[in-house]
Amino acid sequence: MLNNTFKKIQQTLLGVLVLTAMGCSEQSTVVDSNDKNTPAKKKPNVVIFYVDDLGFGDLSSYGMTATQTPNVDELAAQGIRFTDAHSSAATCTPSRYSLLTGQYAFRNNAAILPGDAPLIIDYTKPTLPKMMKKAGYKTAVVGKWHLGLGRGTVDWNKDVKPGPLELGFDYSFLMPATGDRVPTVYLENHKVVNLDPNDPIVISYEDRIGERPVGTESPELLKQTADLQHSATIVNGISRIGWMQGGKSAEWIDEDFPQVFTDKAIDFIQQSKDEPFLLFFPFHDIHVPRVPNEMFAGKSGMGPRGDAILQMDWMTGRIVDELKKQGIYDNTLIIYSSDNGPVMDDGYDDQAEEMRGAHDPSGGFRGGKYSAYEAGTRVPMIVTYPDGMVAAGVSDALISHIDLYRTLATFTGVELAENEAVDSENVLAALLDSNADARDEMLEESFTISLRSGKWKYIEPFNGVTPDWLANKTAIENGLMTVPQLFDMSNDVKEQVNIADKYPEKVAELQQRIDDIRSLK
Repeated sequence: MLNNTFKKIQQTLLGVLVLTAMGCSEQSTVVDSNDKNTPAKKKPNVVIFYVDDLGFGDLSSYGMTATQTPNVDELAAQGIRFTDAHSSAATCTPSRYSLLTGQYAFRNNAAILPGDAPLIIDYTKPTLPKMMKKAGYKTAVVGKWHLGLGRGTVDWNKDVKPGPLELGFDYSFLMPATGDRVPTVYLENHKVVNLDPNDPIVISYEDRIGERPVGTESPELLKQTADLQHSATIVNGISRIGWMQGGKSAEWIDEDFPQVFTDKAIDFIQQSKDEPFLLFFPFHDIHVPRVPNEMFAGKSGMGPRGDAILQMDWMTGRIVDELKKQGIYDNTLIIYSSDNGPVMDDGYDDQAEEMRGAHDPSGGFRGGKYSAYEAGTRVPMIVTYPDGMVAAGVSDALISHIDLYRTLATFTGVELAENEAVDSENVLAALLDSNADARDEMLEESFTISLRSGKWKYIEPFNGVTPDWLANKTAIENGLMTVPQLFDMSNDVKEQVNIADKYPEKVAELQQRIDDIRSLK
C-alpha cells in the first residue's frame, strides 16, 4: 500500500497531468488539484549525478570504512539507499546510451567508443532531455560525454555537431570522450574552449601525428606509467590513447577537473534557478587516469583511486550546497549513481590494487567493470527529494538506470510515444518509497547478456572474439563464459555455484526470454 508521502506526489503529478491534458506541457508550475487556493508551485528540478566506475562498496554509506564520503552519505541519510539498483551495462558508453534513450545499447551496437567516434544516438529520435524539454524544463549536461560527436571524422577547429545540443540539451560543457583519450580539451556547446586558430587540433587513432612526446619513448615525463594502449600522446604528464597535434592553448589540466566542472554546473544552476531544470552531471572520477587535485592527493590512504573518491564526494557536496544556497534544494529530485561497477587496474600504474588494503570496491559481489557478474552493474544508487516527498530508508527494489527515462516522464507528466523508450519501465513508486517494488526481471549488458528474473540469474554463453586489452579484465580467458550459467540469487548472491546443469528447463526458458527481448523492435 502506498504511504502518505507517495500519495502526496501523486496529487502533485495529477496537477501536472491536468496541465498536460490541457495542452500546457510547457508550463513551469503545477497546482495541487485538491486545493484550488494553493498557489502554483514550480515543477521540481532534477539533478542526475552519474559517477564513473564507482563500485557498490565505494561509499561509506554502503559499507566502506577505509575513508569517508560525508556529502554523499548525507544524501543517503535523507533519501532512499538502493541495494539492488543497476546500470544497464557493465561499461560506460552502453550505460549512458541506455539512460538517455530508454533502449538497450545492443539495439544500436553501442560499445566503448574511441575518442573520434561519431555520435551514436540518433538526434532525430526521442531522448531523455528532449522529453524533459516537452515538460518545460531547461536542460544541461556537464562532465564526461563518451557518446561520440559529429557524423564521422570531426574537425575540432569548427563547430562540432551533432552533439548534446541536438539531443535536447540547452547547454553542454564536456570532456568529449574520456580522460585517457585525446582530444584532451573541453567542448562547450559546439566549440573547443580556448582554441587558438593558429594552432589547429588534429586527432588520429590510427597513425602517430604531431611532435608531442609519447609514453613509450619518454617515460621520464610521466606522472604514472601506463600499458601500451594508454601510451601514446603525453598531455599534462599523462600518456593517452591516440595521438594529438596542435591545440596547446586548449589543453586541460587533469587536476583542475573538480573546480572546472562544478563551476560550470553551478553557473547553470544560478542561471536556471527560476525555472525547472534538468542537470545531468556525469563525472570523470573515478575513471582513469586518476590525477586528483592537491586538495585530495594523498588524503584517502588508498592512493589516487581513493583520493578520486574523496574528490567526487567534494564535487557532489559543492553542487548540493549551491542548490541549498539558491533556495531550491527542497524542490529538487536528486538521483545519484554510477555508470558501471569498479575497476582497479585499468591501464595506469596508480597502485590502486596495492593500496586498497582490505577495502572491497565491489561490496562483496562478484566481478566488476566489464563483467557479466553482479558487480559489473550493481552500483550505489541514492534518491532524495527533501520536500517531504520521499519515504526514506533502504530499498531492495530491482531497478535499472534504463528506467529513468519513463519514470521521469511520469514524474513530469509527459506521455511517451509508442516507440519511445521501449525498454524503460516506470518505477516512480520505488524512487519515492523505500517500501515499494519495481522490476520483476532485468537485462544486464556486458560482453554478453545476463537476465535477472525473480530469484534467478542467467548468463548467456559467450563465443565471440574479445580484444586482448579486455580479456585480462574478465573471466573469458578461463572459459567460464563459454557455457550457460545459472545462479539462485536467493541463496547464492555472490554467484559461486553454477547450477545450469541441474535446471535445463529454466535455462531454456530464460534464454528464450532474452531472445524475445532482442527481437523487440
